[in-house]
Amino acid sequence: MMVTILEIVIAGLLLGGLYALIAMGLSLQYGVARVLNISHGEFIMLGALTTWTLFTAFDINPLVSLVIVGPVVFTLGFVIHRTLFKRLLASSASPGVFESKSMLASFGLLFIIQNIASLAWGPEIRGYSYLAVPVHLAGAVFGANRLVTLGFATIIGLAFYLFVARTRTGKAIRAAAQDPATAGLMGVNINQVLALCFGLGAAMAGIAGVLISMSYPVHVGMGLEYTIIAIIVVVLGGMGSIPGSFVGGFMLGLIGSIVTYIDPGLTLIAYYLIFILLLLVRPTGIMGK
Repeated sequence: MMVTILEIVIAGLLLGGLYALIAMGLSLQYGVARVLNISHGEFIMLGALTTWTLFTAFDINPLVSLVIVGPVVFTLGFVIHRTLFKRLLASSASPGVFESKSMLASFGLLFIIQNIASLAWGPEIRGYSYLAVPVHLAGAVFGANRLVTLGFATIIGLAFYLFVARTRTGKAIRAAAQDPATAGLMGVNINQVLALCFGLGAAMAGIAGVLISMSYPVHVGMGLEYTIIAIIVVVLGGMGSIPGSFVGGFMLGLIGSIVTYIDPGLTLIAYYLIFILLLLVRPTGIMGK
């Protein structure tokens, strides 16, 4: 029984670490840039399939791919915001109108990225073997790749939180989230900060994709499921709350692991029920205001 509990907890923490990374990126994009990015999962897919290509074609270690994929996906997100969402913001009469326009635009972006990826990689399910060796812990057995994934997801998530909470750039990001007009009067380049937030959110998704590819099969249609999970985690933690997304990701991962142990077919149903209950009972989430 203790071994089973340990296996469930470790599996939940693994999922939670990945969910936290994914949700922190989306939380930054929506909490600051006000873009509910429905295409968020496609950046996860790009990160995962790029890592697969680098490993199988060029024998590049997936952990090395983190420092390749992260900057590349960040640049892609930054350029997308500067060329698409910046124009939508300038042409919108109010923040509410911009949120509606940006969400519809991100739907289109989802299909564009997915179809380009389909042309590049095809519809096949991909996978590779990396650190697929058993690790024995208190009688339970885990794959070394999954434990490495958990460690890196936790470290990157904490480092990202410290960046937002403790650095000067992080202070500008938080000021832009609270009051863009006043932040602009204080010398913050709002357009630059918004593009930076969208790029950082995309980079977090790409990095999560790298880590996902180390433990799970990947394919071009994987993105939407992770987008839905990210939205649920963001609501669970509190809309726009970076620490809330971090905590909410681990909570949802543990819940998912428990439900999967009971019946794998009920996992997504449990996620949706949590989502609906939160909207009805506590729409501000755990750490939202």
